[in-house]
Formats: sequence, structure tokens, C-alpha cells
Amino acid sequence: MSESAVLGTVSAVWVYPVKSLAGTSVEAAQVGPTGLEGDRTHSVVDVTSGERITAKDEPRLRELIAAPGQAHPAIRVPDAEIGEQVPAAALSGWLDRPVDLAVTDADGGHAVDAFPVHLVSEGAMLTADPHAGPEACDVNDPRANLVLKLDAQGDAERGWLGRRIQVGEAILSITRTPKHCLGVYAEVVTPGRVAAGDPVRLAD
Repeated sequence: MSESAVLGTVSAVWVYPVKSLAGTSVEAAQVGPTGLEGDRTHSVVDVTSGERITAKDEPRLRELIAAPGQAHPAIRVPDAEIGEQVPAAALSGWLDRPVDLAVTDADGGHAVDAFPVHLVSEGAMLTADPHAGPEACDVNDPRANLVLKLDAQGDAERGWLGRRIQVGEAILSITRTPKHCLGVYAEVVTPGRVAAGDPVRLAD
């Protein structure tokens, strides 16, 4: 069976190691059943209550950049870098409240809001009205894992609902559109490596 036509390519791969923090662009990532390796594996939690803290509760979290690390993510604040060994103490000082960095799910799950992978096209970001969407969605940074450069114009990815696509080695099932942002959500049918520059094809 011949391969279907190429719809476009992956222009960027992003992981967000800590829930609600800014992410890091990587050259490639392994996509597993629960999403990209290293994505949303940790959360910031309040030491006193044990509750998870999100950017809705603490908007300053959006100013922090998280990158994959060894034991846990490395976190960068606007005026300094927090080393991998003591991020909780530095985070607490910066936020002026006692917090900890906790593994999201001991069973290996991720802190995704809906589905394992979020995709968005450059066309969707270029044509979106920055004043029409909800405050929770930044059209210039929709916090998607895979940014796609498609041959079609606009938000062509929304036409894939109910279909499967192949991105690099992975096959994804496009399941729904985000309620409050751009792009589409997908579940992982076949795990595999995805890298910037990989072709995007329909797989059904």
C-alpha cells in the first residue's frame, strides 16, 4: 500500500515538564501512550495543603521555564537559574510561599488536561484573532506539543477530527478540539519518535 500524500511537516516539538510552567523546544521526543516523554511529569504543590498549584491560581508560574533534567526538571526563573538539586527551596523563595515539586503520577501518567498530545498548525496561530479567544489561550503560545507547518491554509488540522495521522514514527488519533484554545487533541495509537522536520500524513 502506497503512503498517503504529505500534508506538511513538524516545525517544532515542545515539552512542558512541569504543569503550568513554560516549556522547552526539543529536537525530538519519544511519544508513548501517555504523551511525549518528559511532558508534564511534575507539578508544583503547596506544602501546607498538598494541593496542586496551577497558573490559574498563581499566574507567576507562567514566567518560569522548565526543561527536562535528570532526577527532575530544571527550572529557570526570569533573573536566575534554579539548579536541579534544590528547585523546591528556590521556588518557594521566588513565590514567597512553601511549595514542592512533585511527580504528577507515580504510575507514569502525565498531568494533561484532556488528551496526551496537543497539536496546532502555524496557520491556525497566524489567522487566529488574538482578541477573540479566552484569556486562558495565548494564540502566540497555545502550549501545544507539536507545531505543524501544513500545506493547507488556516486551521486545517481541525478537519482531521475522527481520523488518524502519522507524525514521524507515531500514529495519532485526532479526537477533539480544545474547548478554550487552538489546535486539536490526539490519543496515541502507535508510539514512536517524533522530530522537527518529520512529515505529517493521514494514516487512514
